[in-house]
Amino acid sequence: MTIEAAGLVEQFKRPDRVGHVSKVIKKKKLLRRKVRIQLKRPAINNVVSRTLQELFDSCKHVFKGPGNVPCATEVQKLCHILDGMNPEDVGLSKDLHFFKPKSEIEGTPRVTSATICKCENFELCIFFLPANAVIPLHNHPQMTVFSKLLLGTMHIKAYDWIDSSRSDQLMSHSKLGLAKIKADTTFTAPCDTSVLYPTSGGNIHQFTAITPCAVLDVIGPPYSKDDGRDCSYYRESETPCDVLLDNEELTKVKDLGGCYRWLEEIEIPKESEMDGIEYMGPQIINSTS
Repeated sequence: MTIEAAGLVEQFKRPDRVGHVSKVIKKKKLLRRKVRIQLKRPAINNVVSRTLQELFDSCKHVFKGPGNVPCATEVQKLCHILDGMNPEDVGLSKDLHFFKPKSEIEGTPRVTSATICKCENFELCIFFLPANAVIPLHNHPQMTVFSKLLLGTMHIKAYDWIDSSRSDQLMSHSKLGLAKIKADTTFTAPCDTSVLYPTSGGNIHQFTAITPCAVLDVIGPPYSKDDGRDCSYYRESETPCDVLLDNEELTKVKDLGGCYRWLEEIEIPKESEMDGIEYMGPQIINSTS
């Protein structure tokens, strides 16, 4: 069924100081845009997906509020539920026109989002990426995020700031932050759920759609500027890793192992502008128990 709604733009803004980058960034207002995308409304009103309901109920127990990171058992539980989810659990189908490989998007491909539910401790949302659309390199401060690719093929590149215990010694450059590459891989649905944490697991990442994609994100806690969880965007610097480090710092980086890049915080990029639509899939029952 065709849904036409005013775009509810996801305005990912930056905090004054994020990670190890202290550059002052000017903010700009994102534009609203009317969007059209086809989603599948359940044939019967108030249809409930057992798997989606299980995910919601589990999130209420797993996410205990800001400052709390789910334990290994809780992470495993949510991953098990998400790994078993199908597009139909959120009202989607690979047969929808949006996901056809030859479907054409007019103009620059833009990302669309639909919020399934949102509360103080967590948020469930779906991102729709046309082929070649990009969610630019951005961070998730103080958050644990589960990403389940439901449909399509997507390239993910992810970074973590270097070990925080050594950050004061290694982050001596105000405009650049040194980050370790955690992922640079292409995924095709169905695939395992990916998880990022406040300081590990690829907290700073970028999504690039190879084909039309749908990604279900479980975010806990949600972005909140007032609570210090504003979103920042970055770009990869062409500066070689060893150029800005003295011998002692370079030795410490080599001891950590892996590949590194300097990241620079930037203004909100145009590609980050998102359109919003109402979620029309199976409903969630929010019991008080």
